[in-house]
Amino acid sequence: NPQVQYRTIHVAGTNGKGSVSHFLAAILQKAGYKVGLYTSPHLVDFRERIRVNGEMIDNQYVVDFVEKHQKLFAEIEPSFFEATMAMAFDYFAYCQVDVAIIEVGLGGRLDSTNIIQPELSIITNISYDHIGFLGDTLEKIAFEKAGIIKSNTPVLIGEALLETKPVFELNAKQENAQIYYAEERLKVEFKGYNNGKMTVETTDNKTFTVGLNGFYQLKNIATTLTAIELLNNLNFKISETDIQEGLEFVTEITGLKGRWQKLQNSPTIIVDTGHNLSGIQYVIEQIKTQEYQTLHIVFGMVNDKDISSVLALLPTNARYYFTQASIARALPAKELMQKGKSIGLNGAYYLTVEQAVNSAIKNAKTNDFIFIGG
Repeated sequence: NPQVQYRTIHVAGTNGKGSVSHFLAAILQKAGYKVGLYTSPHLVDFRERIRVNGEMIDNQYVVDFVEKHQKLFAEIEPSFFEATMAMAFDYFAYCQVDVAIIEVGLGGRLDSTNIIQPELSIITNISYDHIGFLGDTLEKIAFEKAGIIKSNTPVLIGEALLETKPVFELNAKQENAQIYYAEERLKVEFKGYNNGKMTVETTDNKTFTVGLNGFYQLKNIATTLTAIELLNNLNFKISETDIQEGLEFVTEITGLKGRWQKLQNSPTIIVDTGHNLSGIQYVIEQIKTQEYQTLHIVFGMVNDKDISSVLALLPTNARYYFTQASIARALPAKELMQKGKSIGLNGAYYLTVEQAVNSAIKNAKTNDFIFIGG
């Protein structure tokens, strides 16, 4: 049980849990804490999932851990996620972290991360995702996420809906857990961009520069700021300067990628990992605010998402490059193109992401805008 050797913060939610986890890690690190951060999935390197003070887990540690526990893996047959989680908890103990921020893998109640006894539980929001596992109503999904609420442990809800609030209230009451709602305590407004970073203002008249762009970050920032307030009540020592610097330099401190990330100018290329209904909704809102001559969208999906609902959100005034990731769950690009065409999304299909991206870059003029996501 290496996870009992340090304090933990547990973060669940349909969207935003990765951003909130990284914001918290950056702020706590600025406050002088040695911080473990466990998130999923990774984008490029497996080691992105397990970090201490922004540094990825050592390659050799991964090799040694797997080698050392090979017999046990054969006996227990853990999932990939469970084995990785065990490695993370072990590594955090080895590094003697002060606090670890643990992002839920899927749901909450039955997620393997739910063995921790955190200082604070956070549920960012609820929307439709992983319906096959978590249920086909917001109430059912909320019930699974609310499974991380622990006895006598404060829980922070980032965003509650009419359908989900009673579920959270009941769970918190059963566990005698104090419940807080970020949106009732704080609102965050977008003020503009400065040197490629977002400027925001809170209802208590504080201004922050934030290193993660995208309107969807406003609620994540409110959740993070409320969480910090609660952590300070739990004997953490986090100053206003720590908050300012953690929010502004979050990507530099934690190494986070893929949240409305700009890859280049002329033409502008943006990538974003939003991949379910509400995630894509925010992305579309953000695209609407951009200035460009022609919009190019490189898009792929996996076959277990609500594909029709997502495609219905996409703008028809774009040129599409339908593609597929090199994974078994990827929806074939041709099939995605046919579904898109049936609702007025026009373009071609490409069997690899690389081909699709290269084609978009080749076709784009300097004042065009290329979005890559799905």
